[in-house]
Amino acid sequence: MDFKNLYTFQTILEEGSFYKAAERLSYTQSTITNQITQLEQELHVRLFEKIGRKNELTQEGKRLIPYVNQVLSSVNALKSFDNSLADNRGEIRIGVAETFLCYRLPPVVRKFNRAAPKATMLLHSLSCHNVRDSLIRGTCDVGIFYEEIGGIPDTLEFMRIGKFPLSLVASPETAERYPDFITHGQRIEIPLLSNEHNCIYRTIFEDYLRRKDITLNKTVELWSIPTIKNLVMNNMGITFLPRFTTETEVKNGTLREIPTDLEDSPITAICCWHKNKWISPIIRLFLDLCKEEYTASETTVSGT
Repeated sequence: MDFKNLYTFQTILEEGSFYKAAERLSYTQSTITNQITQLEQELHVRLFEKIGRKNELTQEGKRLIPYVNQVLSSVNALKSFDNSLADNRGEIRIGVAETFLCYRLPPVVRKFNRAAPKATMLLHSLSCHNVRDSLIRGTCDVGIFYEEIGGIPDTLEFMRIGKFPLSLVASPETAERYPDFITHGQRIEIPLLSNEHNCIYRTIFEDYLRRKDITLNKTVELWSIPTIKNLVMNNMGITFLPRFTTETEVKNGTLREIPTDLEDSPITAICCWHKNKWISPIIRLFLDLCKEEYTASETTVSGT
């Protein structure tokens, strides 16, 4: 059996489509299709079926996932057999909440690349819920997301790597026009710009608005924090984000914080992995660098 076919199968699951898997692996789509066909022939099962325009996993395909993960984890272990990090050619797959990936993770990535220059780090920007679910399925080795999403099973272990305050921000002009987000019962004619509906800081702010009986005219859902900030700076609305994502703009005056009663409600970032995951040398390196960078004061604990 060609391990490349197993790796292609896993990549399709991670990327969500044959097309995106082909882009990531620098293959043509026909190559991806041929590899999956070969795998199906070797296993004598159908792994995907065409439903509309999408290729959906069959029940046999779903049953195969843990076996593929186990095989490729063992292959990765063999690649990491040499204890020298400088020569380690292993792979680490990391799912990260977008805010953390953009604004907090770069120092760790730089240190990792210096310590293990031949290793492969695959970074995936995902929602917090998708990071958690990828860890449960075994399609990510390590995940960084916010503990407040809840639902962390005892099959996952984590270490807390920092508490981060949240803030409501707007352009100076918008903040002058709408300075009060504390008084109950307001109707404010401005949109909230935020990302996916189950984003934890969006959920926190929308719960706050309901408690305060404050109504905005609409919510504009976007998928890029830099885009959200740019639109807010151009008087297109307000946004509620971790303060570390907007502190530069607040300091230079292009954004302004608007007071709320949420000043003492930080979110907690956690670095998480599956308790049954083999901790390879490069996974251990990444975990150690996270602990060093973020000076976590709490020890590793199991989820609840």
